[in-house]
Amino acid sequence: MIRYALRCERDHTFESWFQSSSAYESQVKRKLVECPSCGSTKVEKAIMAPQIVSKKGRELARVPAAPEPAGPAGPQSLMMAQERELRAKLKELRDHIVKNADNVGEQFPNEARKMHYGDIEHRPIYGEASLQEARELVEEGIEVAPLPVLPDDRN
Repeated sequence: MIRYALRCERDHTFESWFQSSSAYESQVKRKLVECPSCGSTKVEKAIMAPQIVSKKGRELARVPAAPEPAGPAGPQSLMMAQERELRAKLKELRDHIVKNADNVGEQFPNEARKMHYGDIEHRPIYGEASLQEARELVEEGIEVAPLPVLPDDRN
């Protein structure tokens, strides 16, 4: 991931994260990057100093990426609002699945196979499967998908 300091045509500054520099270029070209202050899609990279880590990795020297706009709000991040919205939707999806499906735990691969091959009645289920077990299910033509895991779940 790459963090860029950005500036719109009205000189608003903000930061955003991109998977790569080519992802940034592609999104700007398709006008998917917009200023959170004014909505302008005429955005360019602002001058930004790199982060430097010492050899031992203990000290992190950071120079501010771009001057902060006047006012109490400080720099705004385009991705923050989009990330919050995405996380909320993922949490809603996961909560819906947990509420409306049976947790079969480690029996998930076996239960999914039984339903796929008609040994038991189809019903919504979720549970646990190793990467190898999930791969084998997919190879058998059994549709599976991981439940969304959010950063808050790992704390």
